[in-house]
Amino acid sequence: MNLWHAAIFGIVEGITEFLPISSTGHLILTAKLLGLEQSVFLTTFEVAIQLGAILAVVVLYWKRLFCNWRVFRLVSAAFIPTAILGLVFYKGVKKLMLIGEPVVISALFFGGLLMLILEWKHVDREEDLDPIESMNYRQAITIGIAQSFAMIPGVSRSAATICGGLLLGLKRRMIVEFSFLLAVPTMVAATGLDLLKSSTDFNAAEWGFLSMGFVVSFVVAMLSIRWLLGWIRVHTFKVFGVYRMIVAALFFFLH
Repeated sequence: MNLWHAAIFGIVEGITEFLPISSTGHLILTAKLLGLEQSVFLTTFEVAIQLGAILAVVVLYWKRLFCNWRVFRLVSAAFIPTAILGLVFYKGVKKLMLIGEPVVISALFFGGLLMLILEWKHVDREEDLDPIESMNYRQAITIGIAQSFAMIPGVSRSAATICGGLLLGLKRRMIVEFSFLLAVPTMVAATGLDLLKSSTDFNAAEWGFLSMGFVVSFVVAMLSIRWLLGWIRVHTFKVFGVYRMIVAALFFFLH
């Protein structure tokens, strides 16, 4: 890896972290296109630079997350299932990431198919409440359980939470904003656990790569978040489901 590679990874992460197309899956596929073999450092790098994208959420939503007690409790409740399952299945998830493309391709395809099915049945009703505060704890925990499936590379944390929200019949904008907020404790915990277990083996150059990926992903994620909020006002998630299936098919034939 070099600094250009790290910057490319940062761009891919910033664009894909909050879109339901799997940032981890795209990072693994990007590594393949760049000719980089999956390794312990690369798998940790792919997780760690997500902190840059998460920082973008904190900058944009800090008041909503930390100063609104109702929202804070809902996010905390949704985080619990992922925290428990993440600790239990940590080693298994790392092994899946090392397997790489086959797992990602399958998850991209079937995740896209599920999104299309859920969107086909979903209707945003005007009478439904829009603010996150109107969500109840059962709904929050259900979305948290759905998010847990994103531990499988290629599923996408954003796609998992969106599918959970669509299954509950919540409005699209509410689902997207709750997915942003839930990303904060989820990715901080996942990255912290990964760095705690692996960072002692990094050299100075590798820390430089991580810093580059972090900064680039932060800047690009700020733009991506604003774009998605504008997009979802007038569009559905169907295009992302189709995109996932097309990407999966392309990499299947190129694999």
